[in-house]
Amino acid sequence: LRIPAPDFLFDIGGSKPQGEQTGIMMAEIEKVCMQEKPDALLIYGDTNSTLAGALVGAKMPIPIIHIEAGLRSFNRSMPEEVNRIVADEFSKLLFCPTKQAIENLEKEGIRHMGIFLSGDVMCDTLNLVKDKIKRLCEEPYYFTTLHRPYNTDEKERLKSILKVLNNLDKLVIFPIHPRAVSRMKSFEIDRNDYQNIRFIEPIGYVESLSYQKYADAIITDSGGMQKEAYMLQKKCITVRSETEWTETLKNGWNTLVFDHVEDIKNELKIAPGEYIPDIYGTGNAAKEIVETIKENI
Repeated sequence: LRIPAPDFLFDIGGSKPQGEQTGIMMAEIEKVCMQEKPDALLIYGDTNSTLAGALVGAKMPIPIIHIEAGLRSFNRSMPEEVNRIVADEFSKLLFCPTKQAIENLEKEGIRHMGIFLSGDVMCDTLNLVKDKIKRLCEEPYYFTTLHRPYNTDEKERLKSILKVLNNLDKLVIFPIHPRAVSRMKSFEIDRNDYQNIRFIEPIGYVESLSYQKYADAIITDSGGMQKEAYMLQKKCITVRSETEWTETLKNGWNTLVFDHVEDIKNELKIAPGEYIPDIYGTGNAAKEIVETIKENI
């Protein structure tokens, strides 16, 4: 993606408890802000760094710009839900990828003049690399990713999902997340017991899009991949009980399966309905966001 090296790299790592991780980031971000004296602080999405940036900006105070604002899964047990709620509450400029995101903010009483419908920068990024996407597997397959604790951290739950994937009618290509690798090892789950699943090492962004583009369907618990699947016009089964990307659920392009994972097999047989294009914009989100920031900061 030709992203330049960062001027500041904290290198905190992801193994620390969330509170400690967020606290360290707040301290480091504050130091940078005191040194650089920025006109605004831009935060993205719903990660712990988003939360840390929002709190630092609110306390210093520095105007906060939140990209990917207004998303809600309505499950506050998810750390991401807490992070984005706090970020939206303290932001001066909120860039929403969809109309639903704007409606979510309005329902929470966030109605100030700094709310904009921008489209999704993930659409921009996909367009940047679309010429690099190519077929990586010649035989028919489903593409799968799993990384969330509620799908990987309990032995019987993980085994039940693997059993369902192993019994599907097509090969399953599964780039295995470090969390899943660790849990399978500690649970003594043998990959060789699942001959229909091709476990591969974690892959990069373009490789992931390539596998998605040519898959018969996608099975995931990722948030971003639900969008990518929709943009690539691929049926998606999401192994979660809720999603912040509710637009993908229209006409069966995305289906939530959680309590009864055996339903994945039948859901894959149901063809999606009408495809609604451009619900995440036309690929000009970044340009519109930059222009709006220049006008308002």
